[in-house]
Amino acid sequence: MDLLNTLVDKGLRRELPTREEALAVLATSDDELLDVVAAAGKVRRQWFGRRVKLNYLVNLKSGLCPEDCSYCSQRLGSKADILKYTWLKPDEASKAAAAGVAGGAKRVCLVASGRGPTDRDITRVSETIETIKEQNEGVEVCACLGLLSDGQAERLRAAGADAYNHNLNTSEATYGDITSTHTYQDRVDTVTKAHDAGLSACSGLIAGMGESDEDLVDVVFSLRELDPDSVPVNFLIPFEGTPLGKEWNLTPQRCLRILAMTRFVCPDVEVRLAGGREVHLRSMQPLALHLVNSIFLGDYLTSEGQAGQADLDMIADAGFEVEGAGTTTLPQHRADALAAAGCGTSASASGCGTSAAGCGSHEGGACGSHEGGGCGPCGGHGAPEPAEQAPADQARTDQVRTDQTRTDQARTDLVAVRRRGAGTDLAPNA
Repeated sequence: MDLLNTLVDKGLRRELPTREEALAVLATSDDELLDVVAAAGKVRRQWFGRRVKLNYLVNLKSGLCPEDCSYCSQRLGSKADILKYTWLKPDEASKAAAAGVAGGAKRVCLVASGRGPTDRDITRVSETIETIKEQNEGVEVCACLGLLSDGQAERLRAAGADAYNHNLNTSEATYGDITSTHTYQDRVDTVTKAHDAGLSACSGLIAGMGESDEDLVDVVFSLRELDPDSVPVNFLIPFEGTPLGKEWNLTPQRCLRILAMTRFVCPDVEVRLAGGREVHLRSMQPLALHLVNSIFLGDYLTSEGQAGQADLDMIADAGFEVEGAGTTTLPQHRADALAAAGCGTSASASGCGTSAAGCGSHEGGACGSHEGGGCGPCGGHGAPEPAEQAPADQARTDQVRTDQTRTDQARTDLVAVRRRGAGTDLAPNA
């Protein structure tokens, strides 16, 4: 397939594909899907080998956010039955972080709901970062606190933060459709502040909110232009009680195409499989490891993830290996650029911005596991229909089509609201 050969060649040279090429990846047929995965896998292995970086979320403050992000279970007016609690104390957060580190996590992502931190909040989070670093040797810390004011990124870096996550989420053209309390440019400005302060920038997207292929390509191209070290890809988890609670637009095949397109556009960047993978990829998760080089271990902010041991087994069974703490995540040219910028305190060991972090805050607008997904069922995207089907086969096909178009019925049976982990009396699943 000429398209895939061209994309592989460009990916190995770190050359940007055309918009038409990126759109063509999203339009490939199911018959071509394994070829797409194999092609993007060559680019992934060129820059990251067979290593998988593990990241772990600690939800410092949950719920009661004043922002109105439609995808978020913590949003203003949300009726989602989630945990709500105020700031964890530094020792509590460090204890939660230690559980992730014990499970193999290389980076801890500290997430808090809200529009953005006050200066007092920055002091609180700085103390938490220092405690985690003292009690967990070699761990990387990414903060994900919402919109930053001037000087706050510098304070986080001084406290020992390695990275900052703030996702663009969707295209600029459609951003106003999902949030009215802040703008797309506000998010761009925060990513820029983090980068300028010497933090490794992490910014990604949420797919599955009803966006078009053009919107997906727009946001990924915008991310390429911002040049974060890490790009978390989230697939919307439609929480009951939120405006997008009935947006079930994804199939596993669609998710894989979105991940492949992201890899081709951002070939040498850490692409992280974030929120919603368990719900939307399901048994196809191992295939995604050929496209991404980073995942979250354990639970997300307000939803439960796959058991940590199941993740470790999946990585091993698929022929990949967990990335060790002494390994630099990013390719050498990116690690060198970060070191030249004086990024963070851990540049020598793990490449300040190994960029893995991209927290998974499905919500609130900060990190990355909002859990979103692409637009529209994958279908065959133009694949030819069989000339004739047996009645039983036709019935199954009709049922699949019916199931895929039932976007008016929430799939609450697939969403496990978090009841364990940081901020609760129950141990996390790492």
